[in-house]
Amino acid sequence: MHSDLNAFITIDEAAALAAARDADKARAAGSTAPLLGVPLAVKDSYLTQGLHTTLGVRNLEGFVPDEDADVVGAIKDAGSIVFGKNNLVELSYGLTGNNSPYGQVKNPHNRDHISGGSSSGSGASVAARIVPAALGGDTVGSIRVPASLCGVVGFKPTTGRWPRNGVAPISHTLDTTGVLARNVEDCALIDHIVTKAEATAPSGRSDLKGVRFAYAPRQYLDLVEPDIEAHFKETVRRLRDAGAEIVEVDLGEGFSSLAETATWNIFFHETMEALSDFLRRHNVPATFDEIYNGLKPGLKEAWAQVVLPSGPGYVSADTYEAALTVDRSEIQRRFHEAFSGSGTEALLFPTTPCTAPMIEHQSKFLIAGQEVSDLALARHTVPTSAAGLPGISIPTGLSTNGLPIGLEMDGAHGRDRRLLDLARRVEAAAGALSSPV
Repeated sequence: MHSDLNAFITIDEAAALAAARDADKARAAGSTAPLLGVPLAVKDSYLTQGLHTTLGVRNLEGFVPDEDADVVGAIKDAGSIVFGKNNLVELSYGLTGNNSPYGQVKNPHNRDHISGGSSSGSGASVAARIVPAALGGDTVGSIRVPASLCGVVGFKPTTGRWPRNGVAPISHTLDTTGVLARNVEDCALIDHIVTKAEATAPSGRSDLKGVRFAYAPRQYLDLVEPDIEAHFKETVRRLRDAGAEIVEVDLGEGFSSLAETATWNIFFHETMEALSDFLRRHNVPATFDEIYNGLKPGLKEAWAQVVLPSGPGYVSADTYEAALTVDRSEIQRRFHEAFSGSGTEALLFPTTPCTAPMIEHQSKFLIAGQEVSDLALARHTVPTSAAGLPGISIPTGLSTNGLPIGLEMDGAHGRDRRLLDLARRVEAAAGALSSPV
């Protein structure tokens, strides 16, 4: 069932059943591990001991690691069963769910549409109710984009808060591990398990009285589908009805272009070194050159342009340093000013500027009559990644064509637990999606 979604690359049924039997025995013996026997999926960029790990590329289809990524170890220690390895865009380099060797991941709400990426199988497997949650990775929006397009909750922690050891990287500055789940409560539970942070009881409130949110229409509503804008405004109205105060802020001239330029300059410059180091440190049986040579044509051409130092679009050391130390600091300053200046606890905006495009039009499609590339799917999520802020996407309903719409909430740096509590209360006010037909 649901095999046509292409949500998984590997499922070790025998191992999962054996782990389930062990969990039953542990429960009978009195174990109270918080995830005991719960099957979770894992994006195939995570190392999993004894279970194939491909990073989404054909070169590694036979690779079986002898270690777990730190986050995988944490959920196993809490009693979870690794149900399988989720399909992903090759090396997490894409936003649509299109994987050449392992197939296009399809949207459970309409299989003619994309799932989003790069944590494509993670979003689809949770949306299809195959698993209650799945581990993903987010560099420029790769958790939040598929969460929004597939109609699930996607949580990107403050960058560096979750361990990243044992997960194939793109950018050591921007990468973060995270989770996609059916509801905010499950994200909060897994966040607590992974970070081992001192437990903080949720407020227990479902209303939003006394909470102040902000939105920035100049930056986040300038290029969105009319359906998305109308739905966002209706969600804002519902949150106000639940007691929230919602104020308008402006993140300043050129904010979006500054965030996009800085983020992509960091992203592309760091990839080769980050991936090469990962392959060496974890004894992955492939070199960077071997993986590069095996990439699908379009991705290989892109890497030849911007990832390889010999490429005509390679980001120079000076440009990279400026993006890292000057531009990124300016983005962080503007976010900080928006939070502190307005006294707001979270910034609200549509996670993606459109619903899931059709698979056949995933490279070029229209948003509000303007032709864009698939990079536009991360237009709203990129600034959060650049600043390293925590962000969570919550499904708030369906568009007129029956596809999910996501609301993103960004919190102040390090305020992850507060953001999760507020997100739980927003979820109660804005409603959650039922499973797709």
